[in-house]
Amino acid sequence: MEYECILIERDGPVGIITFNRPQQLNALSTPLIREICLAMEAFDQDPETRVIIVTGGEKVFAAGADIKELAEATPFSERMQERFAFRDRINGISKPVIAAVSGFAFGGACELAMSCDIIIASETARFGQLEINLGIIPGSGGTQRLTRTVGKYKTMEMVLTGDIISAAEAERRGLVNKVVPVELLMEEAKNMASKIAAKPPLAVKMAKEAILKAANAPLDEGMEFERKSFCLLLSSEDKKEGMSAFIEKRKPEFKGK
Repeated sequence: MEYECILIERDGPVGIITFNRPQQLNALSTPLIREICLAMEAFDQDPETRVIIVTGGEKVFAAGADIKELAEATPFSERMQERFAFRDRINGISKPVIAAVSGFAFGGACELAMSCDIIIASETARFGQLEINLGIIPGSGGTQRLTRTVGKYKTMEMVLTGDIISAAEAERRGLVNKVVPVELLMEEAKNMASKIAAKPPLAVKMAKEAILKAANAPLDEGMEFERKSFCLLLSSEDKKEGMSAFIEKRKPEFKGK
């Protein structure tokens, strides 16, 4: 498939999606969200791809929603419903997704980064939920994911004031995994992706599912889900290979079976 708003590439087992609307600071228009979703799903279905990286490049991740488009939206407009539908599909990606964030990640862009599984930020990254300044609130998970990540009080502060926080502050609050110099951003994201890609794919997939369950379900329900996933993996070929390799003191060769 040919894309107009993004660039895609493969680096071994890592699929990379780069937003490509530089004149609009990668503002998240509906066409851009659609293409991000379709590219993620394509990589998710590709057996050769084990981890996905999304990035906006060194200068800006994304400035947020496309305000000109949003200004014309109504609660039941077809385009708004389409945006929500593609956002929901992005949330359903089964393979690990790493956000490599540099520069602005405001509003919907902050929410997009939070929908990923790991966030690597450059020292220039800035995060914020600025919707309050436009007379609205976050609509793609900002109030929910941020609360689960940094807690009620810090979320209240960010959402109600529209304040912007630095990459260092985001790391202190637990919003990002690691902060690196801007020139090392993609190298660090690829290193993380390669480390995960070397692990058994079935176990990675089930681990992601279990962690997401922990974030969204009561403890008892999450524990039951984890236990079932653990037991299912006991019958996998990767489990046999991993344990045999450990006993035989050799490097395992995982096949995702």
